[in-house]
Amino acid sequence: MILRPTVAWCLAFCFSATIAPARCQEPVETAPLVSTEKLPSSARTRLPGMQPDSTVLLPNGWSLAPQGTQIPMGDFPVNIQVCPSGEFIAVLHAGYGIHEIRIVSLLSNKVVSTAQFDQTFFGMSFTKDGKWLAVSGGEDEKLYVFPFEDGFLAKPRMLKVAEPAENFVVSGVTPLNNGEQWLACGLLASEIRVVPTTQTAKSQTIAFDKDSYPYASIVDEEKNLVYVSLWGNSQVAVIDLTLGKIIRTWQTESHPTEMILLDEGRWLYVACSNNNSVVLLDTESGQQREVLTTSLYAKAPNGSTPSSISVSPDGKVLLVANADNNNVAVFDISDRGRSTSLGFIPVGWYPTSVRFDSLGETILVANGKGMTSRSNVHGPNPNQNPPGGVREYIGGLFQGTLSVIPSPSPEAMAAMTRTAVNCSPTNALNSVRSTEVAEGNPIPKLVGEPSPIKHCVYIIKENRTYDQVFGDLPQGNGDPSLCIFPRTVTPNHHALVEQFVLLDNFYVESEVSADGHEWTMAAYATDYVEKTWPLNYRGGPKKLSYPSEGKFKIAEPSSGYLWDRCREKGVSYFSFGEFIENSSKVGNPATTKVDALQGHFDPMYRSYDLDYPDVKRAERFLSQWEEMSKAGTLPQMIVLRLPNDHTYGTRIGKPTPTAMVAENDLALGQIVAGLSRSDKWKETAIFVVEDDAQNGADHVDAHRTVALAISPYSRNAGVDSTMYSTSSMLRTMELILGLEPMTQFDAAAEPMYRSFTAMPDFSHYEALPANVDLEAKNGANAWGAELSEKMDLSREDAADDLLFGDIVWRSVKGIDHPMPAPVRSALVFAEVEQDDEGEDND
Repeated sequence: MILRPTVAWCLAFCFSATIAPARCQEPVETAPLVSTEKLPSSARTRLPGMQPDSTVLLPNGWSLAPQGTQIPMGDFPVNIQVCPSGEFIAVLHAGYGIHEIRIVSLLSNKVVSTAQFDQTFFGMSFTKDGKWLAVSGGEDEKLYVFPFEDGFLAKPRMLKVAEPAENFVVSGVTPLNNGEQWLACGLLASEIRVVPTTQTAKSQTIAFDKDSYPYASIVDEEKNLVYVSLWGNSQVAVIDLTLGKIIRTWQTESHPTEMILLDEGRWLYVACSNNNSVVLLDTESGQQREVLTTSLYAKAPNGSTPSSISVSPDGKVLLVANADNNNVAVFDISDRGRSTSLGFIPVGWYPTSVRFDSLGETILVANGKGMTSRSNVHGPNPNQNPPGGVREYIGGLFQGTLSVIPSPSPEAMAAMTRTAVNCSPTNALNSVRSTEVAEGNPIPKLVGEPSPIKHCVYIIKENRTYDQVFGDLPQGNGDPSLCIFPRTVTPNHHALVEQFVLLDNFYVESEVSADGHEWTMAAYATDYVEKTWPLNYRGGPKKLSYPSEGKFKIAEPSSGYLWDRCREKGVSYFSFGEFIENSSKVGNPATTKVDALQGHFDPMYRSYDLDYPDVKRAERFLSQWEEMSKAGTLPQMIVLRLPNDHTYGTRIGKPTPTAMVAENDLALGQIVAGLSRSDKWKETAIFVVEDDAQNGADHVDAHRTVALAISPYSRNAGVDSTMYSTSSMLRTMELILGLEPMTQFDAAAEPMYRSFTAMPDFSHYEALPANVDLEAKNGANAWGAELSEKMDLSREDAADDLLFGDIVWRSVKGIDHPMPAPVRSALVFAEVEQDDEGEDND
């Protein structure tokens, strides 16, 4: 049974009977509710940040209107646990920055104590008496068991769960016998271990199938059973503690995470984060009794990411944190198996954990990315020490918050639901609410409508902001002082945007390459990617390795990738280097772990390898294009990787950053020139984007990036300042090829209609030669040469991005010119210039 959420739920239902009225407390600052009218129909000239209606517009086109009081938290809060006394909550942080617990008083709404440690990962639990709080040690293979009293944590016992050399990685933590033992889930080991607190007895280990990724556990003490959510297997395992073994497994939806047992163990609710759903299991039969759809619309594709759940003390109301929808779904579950939607509560950016307080009077939400992006006021500058000695980096900029929300009345719930709906750019038909399309535009308005464009070439580059490359163009919204690769270095980039279309309001949804390549190919990054990349990037044991680009099955969205959509619709596709693993030796064939790419990639095309020139990649691609074109096998969808604008920094003997970016520019020009002379040019469109923008300087937002749309139908299109994202580019290609959207994000994205015209110009493009020395090498005296030597540049983003960005900047601007702080547009109003008639100017 799939329940369809509805805004028009019956207010006659006494919601206040299932969630008690808010208790007396300090005045609660509730965010203003936005108008019930729809958001503006046109995305033109809109910029991310605070809007006139008091919402915050995110770079992906969604908006925030968080309810309740917001308490500042640290880096990526991932788990809230309510102390059994009800006076305090513990908030666990497991992001790129400091890993810590913050104890918050629910009487004062203030942090009363903190504890920091080397590493954690999700797991945290109080004992029933509230005297002990245990926390996962993540890759350090330990548990921290803190004595807890009156809001304060004493020195913890450190329990060894596994040997440091093991790949166990502690996730969920659950007490047994009021803390005499602890259940520790081992992500990478696919095991669960029973660890005694005194450690005088041996640990007990129970193994699951390989790559099960046990995430969390919950205990039925009466039956001596343990339920374990298997993140990677779409299953819940049932363990009999008396027998010490798995007695059965039950099927769920994709990525089961948090669980709740109700009615003396009869019912088990399971959040399934990779499928917009919460599953209700009958523990007597193991059958699914119902599946609750948590998205705003019942037919919405993947993308809500419901990874956390909570039930009111009376067992009648279920809360579900939809991380990627930035809201909490609310259900009446008083009649088990016949649940109804009560609506949605808008919260902050990427809610990771939701809880009722002990009385059911207050709703608590950890917003993993806080309220907005923000300015990096202490950006990369190795010669200066910022306050506290902490350098800022995009991976740790989004400091979280805790939302404290009084349980709403029916009227408030209805208003909040309208606000949540208005914060989403989609409608019930999974399309942008209002899009103006000029007559004859080659981009179809609906899937299945014809287009004169038959072939899409999707080129993925690495890690540049708009201002770094196009800041010198006066016709766009650029800052020349931040431009380090201007026209002299990137003549083809500049010529292309002037001859075709300049996109000066285009953003990536990602922060780094780990989630960047996922967003680039799937319009989504799963909770596995979002929760593990910060640990991989921050250093430490790095047992949780780089999670992207087809390396792990668990990282894949249940909605698949662009090639999966092509395969479903019979659209031919091919990859040159994307999600492909190079051989160790140039000239030997590459491989891929992605099933859908088997037989659909060029094994002789070199993927990410900074020692391999992009012009050779261009040469290989053009030869294959010509060969497939002559054979009549030219794919409709081609993905092409062109990565060397990443650069080597100033590593001694390697090409300078300027030389590498210039060579990348030349390769792009050669590709466009070659395709423009092909007999397929009249029906081809080339789309170019960076997988992420990292933390390069940009005066609008560090998510703003270099993007190009190149086609006979985009020639002389001028400047398009529509607010687009990578998902917009994906949506545009999907419409051309007749593909349904993969997730809510490409479904919601503004297609790039204004970048294309009805009247094509089939003129050839002439590639421009390089204006700088492509053979220029870094010398031993180059600033940052020693640092560059120590950096791992074997894959994208393995190096310290702060230092790397500063090295690249100084290599161009000079050693006495430290890199400016990147700007994150945030709490500033997006200003739109108007002419005398009140019309928007492009």
